[in-house]
Amino acid sequence: MKSPKEISVNEKLITLTKEIMELTEDKDLLPLKIMKLLIDDDEVQAIQDYANSVSIVRLGYNDHGPVHMRTVCRNALKMLKILYQSGIKTSLENEQCGSFADSVSAIIIASFMHDFGMTIGRQDHELYSGILAADLINRILKTTLPGPENLHRRVVIRSMAFEGILGHMGTRKIFSLEAGLILIADGCDMTKGRARIPMELNKTPSVGDIHKYSANSIEKVKILAGQEKPIKIEVSMSADVGFFQIEEVLFQKINSSPAKNLIELYAGVIGSEMKRYL
Repeated sequence: MKSPKEISVNEKLITLTKEIMELTEDKDLLPLKIMKLLIDDDEVQAIQDYANSVSIVRLGYNDHGPVHMRTVCRNALKMLKILYQSGIKTSLENEQCGSFADSVSAIIIASFMHDFGMTIGRQDHELYSGILAADLINRILKTTLPGPENLHRRVVIRSMAFEGILGHMGTRKIFSLEAGLILIADGCDMTKGRARIPMELNKTPSVGDIHKYSANSIEKVKILAGQEKPIKIEVSMSADVGFFQIEEVLFQKINSSPAKNLIELYAGVIGSEMKRYL
């Protein structure tokens, strides 16, 4: 059963996807079809739920479940919408290998599946995510893009989704704008709500503690249109411990992203002057 938070994020995702595709000339419905399939898919839900259990209960980390994966999707789509409105094309468009709708579709798929590997463990979970996602990606694409006439689109979207999944930790070199947005979108999900359940559990100290304590101090992350660059990310926190999330997680991911040159990054404790990183 989906939580109220999941239901709320699902509605926002569908609305955002519609808004993005309404901006385009062809109004391709593929991203919306994929979004709805992923939201309603029982296997996707089961994997996300168990990933969260392993992350929080077994490992002591923060949320890596359905709300997190949906939030990453929303973050990535917010940035993609800003870039589209700024006239910046995706890698698939620039390389003339796919359409904007193909890029949106790949980002949605990768976001929903990037932490599947947390069902196994933290180390190399991005690789395990790819393994666990493979059959699901093929099933989703064959449902929405059936027949031999759509083979090329299925191959392109699947490959781009895999790059987004395997590259979301910033430990492997990625080259596409699409994968770069997922990398940054993942780092942007660090508000205190993500650490709520781990903070409530009475446990002995564990390796993931710094993540939950740091995330618990992050009050808000805003993704906005920038002034000097297309995208502005603004992080507000209640305590200095939040800078761990900025400097050791988000900043590192932006630095590893092909979208780095498109980002302005600001962070600071509420009531103090914002520090500019990028």
